[in-house]
Amino acid sequence: MSLSKKITRRLMLAAFCIALAIPGSAVGQDLATHVGSITGDAAAGKRDYRRFCVGCHGELGDGKGENANFVVGPYNGFQYSSPLPRNFTLGLFKCRSTPSGTLPVDNDLYDTISRGIFTTYMPTWRSLTPKTRVDLVAYVKTFSPRFKDEKPGEALKIPPETPDTPESRQSGKTLYLTTLKCFECHGNEGHGDGPSAATLRDNLGNPIPPFDFTEGIRFKCGTTNEDLYRIFMTGLDGTPMPSWADFVNASQAWDLVHYLRTLMVHYHPPKAGAKEPKAK
Repeated sequence: MSLSKKITRRLMLAAFCIALAIPGSAVGQDLATHVGSITGDAAAGKRDYRRFCVGCHGELGDGKGENANFVVGPYNGFQYSSPLPRNFTLGLFKCRSTPSGTLPVDNDLYDTISRGIFTTYMPTWRSLTPKTRVDLVAYVKTFSPRFKDEKPGEALKIPPETPDTPESRQSGKTLYLTTLKCFECHGNEGHGDGPSAATLRDNLGNPIPPFDFTEGIRFKCGTTNEDLYRIFMTGLDGTPMPSWADFVNASQAWDLVHYLRTLMVHYHPPKAGAKEPKAK
């Protein structure tokens, strides 16, 4: 091989290695994204990200967009204080079906984009086509090296819901007030005013108020009883809300769901047969 060809080959190899090292670069990262029968396209997702997401989450996905400082503080008349936009470079996500500390599966990110996050300025993006949302998932994954280096955790299998009986609600109340001491953050009556509430911080050191069940009409990560069960068992990474998977069994988790629903005076169960739309 001639000297010029060797030099050219080495330059091409060096350029390829540099591309692999660039944070947020879709080049060189085999981050296959699939939701249902749809395959995500990170290049297309990048274009849509710059149109819909960059203002809050920033060019680098670090949550430092030019609008970031304007989407924190009181949210739509609720007592909640909306946090700063998500820093995707950390690979840390609240809404997951996977164990605490693990990466979410593609469907988790798709669902978050679709429904938005209640009590924050992250809106629902159901107005976008399913393909566009899956493309956005593909691009968001390029911001964190975790998606290249790690596999997502195994999605939680949710068992059938137990009967919602007075006994189940009483058991849930005992768990809330005594066993798990949920009241320390959420308050005795679920107002989010527990003795620890004012001290709570997220993973970046920002104040983060506990959820007020009496004002809530849905949760950050869903609407259904199954969604609430999932939150108990996986936790909300990046927040003080832990996973309780090692402390309660399935029956106890459903008891806690049933009790918390008694605190949610504004909650209206979805109509029979109504389900979250899924990509096909």
